[in-house]
Amino acid sequence: MKIIRTEVAVIGAGTAGMTGYRAAKAGGKRTLLIESNVYGTTCARVGCMPSKLLISAADAAHMLQAASGFGVHAGEVRIDGMAVMARVRSERDRFVGFVVESVDGYPAEDKLHGHARFLSPTQLQIDAHTLVEAERFVIATGSTPIVPDEWRAAGERVISSDAVFDWDDLPASVAVAGTGVIGLELGQALHRLGVRVTIFGRGGSVAQLSDPAVLDVARSALLEELDVRFKTKVVNVAPQGDGLAVTSEDANGDQHTEHFSYLLSAVGRRPNVHQLGLENTGLKRDHHGIPVYDKQTMQCGDSAIFIAGDANDERPQLPEAADHGRIAGENAARYPDVKPGLRRTPLAITFSEPQIATMGSGYSALCVTHAGRFAVGQVSFHNQGRSRVMLQNKGMLRVYAEYHTGRFLGAEMIGPRAENIGHLLAWAVQAGLTVEAMLDMPFYHPVVEEGVRTALRDLAHHLENAPAHDGPCVDCTPAP
Repeated sequence: MKIIRTEVAVIGAGTAGMTGYRAAKAGGKRTLLIESNVYGTTCARVGCMPSKLLISAADAAHMLQAASGFGVHAGEVRIDGMAVMARVRSERDRFVGFVVESVDGYPAEDKLHGHARFLSPTQLQIDAHTLVEAERFVIATGSTPIVPDEWRAAGERVISSDAVFDWDDLPASVAVAGTGVIGLELGQALHRLGVRVTIFGRGGSVAQLSDPAVLDVARSALLEELDVRFKTKVVNVAPQGDGLAVTSEDANGDQHTEHFSYLLSAVGRRPNVHQLGLENTGLKRDHHGIPVYDKQTMQCGDSAIFIAGDANDERPQLPEAADHGRIAGENAARYPDVKPGLRRTPLAITFSEPQIATMGSGYSALCVTHAGRFAVGQVSFHNQGRSRVMLQNKGMLRVYAEYHTGRFLGAEMIGPRAENIGHLLAWAVQAGLTVEAMLDMPFYHPVVEEGVRTALRDLAHHLENAPAHDGPCVDCTPAP
C-alpha cells in the first residue's frame, strides 16, 4: 500500500474543501486534497446554479401569463420542456467546468482520489490503495439529500433534487415532499413551467421562516398559486404504470392516493460523516454523529481536526461553506495557535415568488436570547407603492431591535426584492447599526425599500414605548 505523508489533509473537494485547501496552502503547509466523487461543488452541479436556471425559465413563462394584468396580451404560450432542460444542463455544465478547471490547476501531487476513512487521529486509509499520514485534517465531505428507504423502494421515479437537473424533458406531474427551500423553489418553478405539482408539508413551516405573522402571510401567498398541502404527510409510495401512486394523510387522518410521474424528496440533507471512521479519532460527537466543534474556529474539541461546510450541519449554504473552509484551513495551517475567524451575519434567501429572506437573528432565536427584550416593527407589501406598480404587492416584513440600546437585530420577510433587501438588512446587523441610524440613511422614491423604512419607523415607535418590565415573549413557539 502506498504511503503519503503531508501536513494537512483536506477531505472533500467541494466549496468548503477547496477553500480550506487554498487557505492551508497559503499558510505555508503541504496540503493534500482528497475527493471520492467527481470534482465540482454541490452549488454548481445540483444546487444553487442549476436551480436558478430552472427558476429563471419559470419566471419567463410566468411573466407571459402575468402580462395581461398590465393590459399587455401575449399570444399562445408554448413551453418547450426539452429546450428548457437543455439550457439548464448546458449552463450547469459550464458552471461545473469553471470549478473543474480550478481544481485542474492544483498540482497533481496535491490531489488524491478515493474514499477516506480515519484509522486513527493521524491516519487515513484511501480505498485499498493509499495510507495518508497527516498532522492536521479538515473534514469537508458535504451532505446528501435524504430519501427515506421506504420511498426509495418504489423505484427510480422517487428522486432527490440532484436528479431533476439531468432530465431531458419536463415530466407531466411531480409530487414534492417538503416545504423547505428546495421543495418550494423547485415545486413552484415546475408548476410555472406547466408541470402538475402538489407539495406536501408535514407541518406548517415555510422555508426558513419562524415568525408566526410572516408564516401566516407566506402560507396564504403560496396557496394563491400552488397546491400546497400543509399538515399532510406522505405515508406510502408504490409503482403505478408509468409513475407512482402517492398516498398522503392529512391532520384528520384522512388518506388520499394520487398518481404522479415522480416523487421529489425535499425533506432535508444528511451530512456525509458516517462513513469516515470517526469512531477511530476519539472525537466527541453529538447525537447525530457529527463531531462537536467550535463555530468560531471550526476546531473539533482541542484536536487537530477541523470540520467545514455542510458536513457540520450548521447552515448548508455556499457562502457559509466558503467561510467555514477558510477558517478551518487557516487554523489547520497555524495549529495549535487556533484563532476565531470571521463569521458573518446569517443571511438566507429562498428564490420563490414572493421571495423569502431571513437575516440576522430570527424571531424564534430572539424568543430564546432576548425574551421580553426586543421590539418588533412590520410592514405589509399589499399597499406598498412600488410593489403595487409591479403587481408584486404580496408579503410582509418584520424587523427586530433591542430595547434600551435600539440596536437592530434581524428580520424575516416574504415579499418583492427580498434578495436585495436581505443584503441591506444583514449589513445593518453586522455593522451594529441602531434603528435610528438606519432611518437616517437615504431612501429613494418610488422603491420597494421604502417599505423597509415604514417597518423601521414602526419599530422605532415600539422602541420609544418600551414596556416598564420585561414580559414573556408572545407566541415564541416554533411554527408547526
